[in-house]
Amino acid sequence: MNSRLAESSSPYLRAHADNPVAWFAWGPEAFAEAARRGVPVMVSIGYATCHWCHVMARESFQDAATAAVINEGFVAVKVDREEHPDVDAAYLDAASAFTPHLGWPLTVFTTPEGRVFYAGTYWPGEPRPPLPAFREVLSAVREAWTERRDEVERTGAALRQALAEAASAASDAAGLPTLDDLADAARRLVGREDRSYGGFAAGPGLENPKFPTVPALRFLQASALPVPEAPAVARRALEAMAASDLHDPVDGGFFRYATRRDWTIPHYERMLTDNAGLIEVALDAGAPEIAADVARFLIDVLQQPTGGFAAAQDSESIIDGRRDEGGYYARDAHGRVGLAPPALDGKIVTAWNGLAVGALARAGVALGDSGERLLEAARWAAEAVLETNIGDEGMLRRASLDEIVSRAPATLEDYGSLARGLALLAAATGEVRYARAARDLVDACLHDDVVVVPGGGDPVLVAQGMAVGGSDADGASPSPAAAFAGGALALWHLGAGERYRDAAASLVARVAPTALEQPLGHGAMLDVAVALAAPPRQLVVVGAPGSALGEAARSIRADVVAFVTPDQAEAFAADGFSLFEAKSAQGGLPTAYDCRGFVCRLPVTDPAQLST
Repeated sequence: MNSRLAESSSPYLRAHADNPVAWFAWGPEAFAEAARRGVPVMVSIGYATCHWCHVMARESFQDAATAAVINEGFVAVKVDREEHPDVDAAYLDAASAFTPHLGWPLTVFTTPEGRVFYAGTYWPGEPRPPLPAFREVLSAVREAWTERRDEVERTGAALRQALAEAASAASDAAGLPTLDDLADAARRLVGREDRSYGGFAAGPGLENPKFPTVPALRFLQASALPVPEAPAVARRALEAMAASDLHDPVDGGFFRYATRRDWTIPHYERMLTDNAGLIEVALDAGAPEIAADVARFLIDVLQQPTGGFAAAQDSESIIDGRRDEGGYYARDAHGRVGLAPPALDGKIVTAWNGLAVGALARAGVALGDSGERLLEAARWAAEAVLETNIGDEGMLRRASLDEIVSRAPATLEDYGSLARGLALLAAATGEVRYARAARDLVDACLHDDVVVVPGGGDPVLVAQGMAVGGSDADGASPSPAAAFAGGALALWHLGAGERYRDAAASLVARVAPTALEQPLGHGAMLDVAVALAAPPRQLVVVGAPGSALGEAARSIRADVVAFVTPDQAEAFAADGFSLFEAKSAQGGLPTAYDCRGFVCRLPVTDPAQLST
């Protein structure tokens, strides 16, 4: 048993602890050992619910002969991409120089100084033309390192220089896009809709795998976007997914993606990221029943005894003594009785729990009496992350497992997504402490109004001169920069101050040229851009959510829908959240304040006076 992995906070690393490969966890020790031995480093990146990661593990990493080749000629490092997203992003960028087919498992070969000189994804245990066997790849890399080391090191140095130049060429101040600019980008995205089956193909051909593409759908649903046909595209995609094999009718929620254009033959893992985002898509599509269905999956399946939400549920389970991909999900409720469900990746990822907290807070407000359970689940998860995902030195960390805090530092995605989730929870519950915690998270990353993650990012990447900060493109969840911009924006909406709007605007401006050209991959940042280009609508109800006025307010689409008691309104105002200043219950009755860009209309106590 490999103690370096067995004691990890990652289920993915723990699952590899009994491999015959002498794995190191990510850290400087592996590269120091490679320098001592004079051998290259093999970095293997995956995640716990990745099907092809399981396959490569069974075929190669559990094979004694393959492990012997690795141990003799390399220092092997196992990385959980969900625990170390910056590491994953940096090596994906480097790997793109060697293969157009990026994905996981990702295998990267570097010099002891961390310079990438070769990379690929899945290689089989035996030759499978056009793929060579993994042992053949290892032999070729070892031969190149032994006999042509100067050439190998030149390749690594040239690649590092090219990546650095590409990063420095990015625009830093292109200006904020206008609503007209954003409308043009939205129309291009609308034009890519699959009119037969809904959603968008992953590439130019309609037969590519189909993903939920939540950030892009959220952009099309932006309330101030002047493209009337855009919200319907998001609604059609949601309805198509809900009626397809991508949806689990028993436990609720959605699978990761479909391999066919008509949403059939899913890849069966279920991710917290996709499902948290789809709750918000459903709410804004006017589909509360779908939002409630997905929320049920989060609470009943993913929520852990400590309160946090697990990262994902595996695609594979054990049926009749063998591993089976999707067999559990193919059965109805009766057929699942007696079967052990697929395993959970139980690590509590800070950013993804922030997404879940925000989604459940919004759903808790929108769904009325049935939303109380959702709000309690959101509170529980928020408390779990705030209590557990903090290192001994007081710094936020990327993840935890069984209350063991990961060594991986938090990223901008973690600070931003958790801040947004807490801000939404504060509005839904009236508890200012969540808004205060959100502000602390964002403030930790603002230095002279420049956005910098505390500690500067992953220390190994920094020491090696690798790019830190992650991709500007969205994945299943918003990019790190977009997530942070969203957190800062949520604080501005609560009246925390203009510096938070400025922080969001600086990130939007940096990415805007690329985002406008490639809206499918930058929906989260474009969503923030729309919110910056139009005055926000903020609705504050001083009174109980269950009152007639509260019920009317629940149905209104606004950037902020907050419910507070008179004392809670005073507490928000005293803590510097100006939206809540002078908000009181008129005549002791529940009172609504409908504000547009912080300018509030006269308070109303009659539900009929609230405009939609």
